[in-house]
Formats: sequence, C-alpha cells, structure tokens
Amino acid sequence: MQATVFLAFLVQSLIQLPQLVGDELDEATHERMKQREEQLSQEMARLLQEMERRNLEQSGFAWGALLFSALQQWQFWAVAGVVVLLFGLCRWLRKRNDQPDSSSDEESSSSDREHVQDEGEEDNDDANDMGRFFEEHIRWPVQDLAADCLTVKDLVGNFILVFRALVSNSLFPELQSAIGVGSAFEGWSPREEDVIYRVLVPMKPPRSHTFHLEQCDGGEKMARKFHIRVEQECTCMRERLVGDMVCFLHNPEEALRRNKNHSLLGTLCTGFYLDTQKTARWIHQLVRAAWVLLPQASRCHLKMLPCSRSCNFQVTKPDGKRIIIEIVSGLQQGNSDIFVTSQNTEAVFTPSTVWLESCAVAEVKFFKHVARKAPCDSFHLKCLQLCAYILVGIGFSTYTLKTVVMHLQNTLPLSSWSRREFTTRLQDIMDYLHRCLEEKCLNHFFFGNENMPEEIILPPAFQTAEPRNLFQHLVQDPDAHAEALNEFNELQDRLTRLLFYGR
Repeated sequence: MQATVFLAFLVQSLIQLPQLVGDELDEATHERMKQREEQLSQEMARLLQEMERRNLEQSGFAWGALLFSALQQWQFWAVAGVVVLLFGLCRWLRKRNDQPDSSSDEESSSSDREHVQDEGEEDNDDANDMGRFFEEHIRWPVQDLAADCLTVKDLVGNFILVFRALVSNSLFPELQSAIGVGSAFEGWSPREEDVIYRVLVPMKPPRSHTFHLEQCDGGEKMARKFHIRVEQECTCMRERLVGDMVCFLHNPEEALRRNKNHSLLGTLCTGFYLDTQKTARWIHQLVRAAWVLLPQASRCHLKMLPCSRSCNFQVTKPDGKRIIIEIVSGLQQGNSDIFVTSQNTEAVFTPSTVWLESCAVAEVKFFKHVARKAPCDSFHLKCLQLCAYILVGIGFSTYTLKTVVMHLQNTLPLSSWSRREFTTRLQDIMDYLHRCLEEKCLNHFFFGNENMPEEIILPPAFQTAEPRNLFQHLVQDPDAHAEALNEFNELQDRLTRLLFYGR
C-alpha cells in the first residue's frame, strides 16, 4: 500500500509539474507547494523506514510476494508505460543519429557482396577459359628468348666495334650494326634445343668501290637470287685534292702496296662478284681474332662452328648455358627493309656468288608491330610456336605456317588473339591452311600486299608486284598436292592429340 501511495504522489507530481513551470506563482500556491513538499518528505521517510523494517523481518520470498502484489496495481503499469515510452523515444533518437554510419555499412556490405559476385564471375570465366587450361596442360619449351636476345645483341655489338677497328682504312667491306632476325628475335621458337640466334650484319662497300645488285637469270620466282657485282671507282680527283688515298683503278700496284696486298676483288670475290663463302670465312676469322678483346671473354667460352655461307659459333655462359649464334652478311636494297643475304638455302646446290632476297628484317618489324598493338595476354606467338612444334617430320615448312599466321594477324582484329580465344585461333590457322591447300594458293605476305603497317618499308617493286604463290609447286605437281593434303590430315591429328594429351 505504501508503494502505491508513493507511486501516486510521483505520477501526480509529474502531471502537475508542467503547470508550475510558466505560470506566475502567488502566495497561496507557494503555501500549498510547501505543505505538499512537507507531506512528501514525511511520507518518503516513513516508507523508507517501513522498507528497511520489512527487509529485516521478511525473507526473499516475501520480497517476491511484495513485487507480485505491486505488479497487480494499475498505477505501477501506468508509470511503467511512461518509462517504456521514454526508453523507446531515446532508442529511436539514437538510431536516427547512427543512420549515416548504418548506411555506410550497408554500402560497404553491398560493395563486398558485389566484389564477391565479381570474383565468382571471374572464377566462372576462368573455368570456361580453355586457353588457360591448354597453357597449363601443354608442355611448352622452357625458354628465355628475350634475355638471350639481349645477350646476343650486346655480344655481337661488341664484335662489330672491334671489327671496325681491325679493318679501318682497308679495302674490306664496312660492317654496319647488327639486326636480330629469325624466330628467336620475333619472340617464338618451336623447340628449345633448336634455337639459333641469327643476326644480319649489313655491309657497305669500302672506299673507291661500289656494289651493284644484278638479278640472276632463270631464278625461281619465289626465291629471287642476286649477284653483288663489285666495281672500282676512279679517285684520281680526290688523290690530287686531298692526297689521302691512291686511285685503285689507275694505280693498282701502288694501292695494293699501301693496303698490304689486300684487295676486295682478290680476297672476298670470285671474279667480279662478292662470294658468300669467302665473306663468311672472313667474318669467321674476325670473330676468332676479336674474341680475346671482348669483356665477355673472361667469363664465357667461345667455340667456332663449321661455316659455309654464314659464320656460326657457340658461346657458353658461366651457368653452362650454350647459345648458338649465326652471323649472316647482307646488302640492303635502297633504304627498305628488304635485303639480299648469304643465308643458307634449301636447294641442293647454290653457287657461292648467289645472294638470296630476304624479308627477315620486315618480318621482325611486323611482329614488333603486332606486339605493340595486341593485348597483353595475346596468344599469337603461342599459336605459332605450337603449330611449328607439330611440324616435325611433315613436309610443311615453318615459313608456311608463319605466313598463314601473318595473314590472319593482318585481317583479324588483334584483340581476338587473346588467351580466351586460343583454340578458336588455332582452328582458324588450320582452316586457312586447308583452304590454301585446296586452292593450291598461299600468297607471299609482302608481295602485292596493300594492307601493310606504315613502319615497314618495302621497295617499289614489292608494292606494285602481283601476289606470289608459295604453293605454285602444287599447281605443277598433282602428286605433291595429294601428299600435301594427306600431311595436313596428319597435322590436324597431331594438333588434336597435343591439345588433349599435352604432347
């Protein structure tokens, strides 16, 4: 009962409190407030005494009964309702203040869900990425072509510097800076054990001499052949004005005496034509003589290899890795990317005075162009490397497959050579080759090709020429055509086995 009275006074005070705030207080009101305050104080003191006494007399069970009795009174429920409302209001205000943080959390949570979803999509994409599967499944040759190409270019560059010092003020050809050519410098190679690092060293005629290209009569249409005719020039005017040289044309004995009896026509030529084999042996001797002067000689080992039309040697690095280098000499056609070179031919016999037309420099520039334009995950070199790998023992040459790939690169968007479309591009290569075999026509990439990158410089004769058919021999020989179709079927079977079994 005492608790009920206390709660009643408390509710009454809460109800009347707003009236006391804001109204003017008269004397009667002050008196009533004073009396009520005294009553409340007395009642509070009595209630506290009563509670202490009951706490000493009664057990815990009595406390439960008292609380249960109080809960049965409506006044208690009224106050409890007010407290609950106040508590709810405070909680709502706090939640409203925390709303920005909650929104930020929701955004973060949403971002996390999107990130997880994206990762899931990437995982699904990876699962459907057959290019990645084949990249990991196929046993690719273990190569580091880029690093080895830099090593070769540095080594041959040092050689050229020493060569120039050894033959300065002589009547031997002037050797220009080397140009890396061939599959290794294009960024691919079918087998690690077959990598040959080929460099082309252009030559210029020595003083008082000129080089003239003469196309051979009856040469094969697809492999143009040239002679390099060496002619002497009159330098009498310079001899009179400058006096630093003797005219070799009009004073050959004096010129030979000053040049230690070494003349270009007498050393590197057969008749009036520059000889590929004599030139290769001359460069071979220069390599042997210059090696001891190179910084690489202190940590690497040089082994000279047999040479015919080009100079070949092997360098063993400190880690035991062997690098085979081939130096091919050549002459540039005008200011173009086409050269005549001393490179070896597939013919049974080629006269030593015959030099072959080569597009090797233009091909390297084309692959560099593709590398700049293609996506970072481009698989065009992997496609070429894999196709060349399965050619072993089959009549098709790697140059045939490379020509097919270059044609496709020049027609298909370079973005379509990504890893994801690896198998599609391989099938495109096979389809293109099969179509060319059926039609007995595969055009040379550089002759008559109007869709050529601007950085590749071709002679005018190339730009206006009719396309040259690399499969012309199939037109003339039906048996060879039938055999080529059979070999294509074998090639297709090898590709299928390689993709499924990795070998």
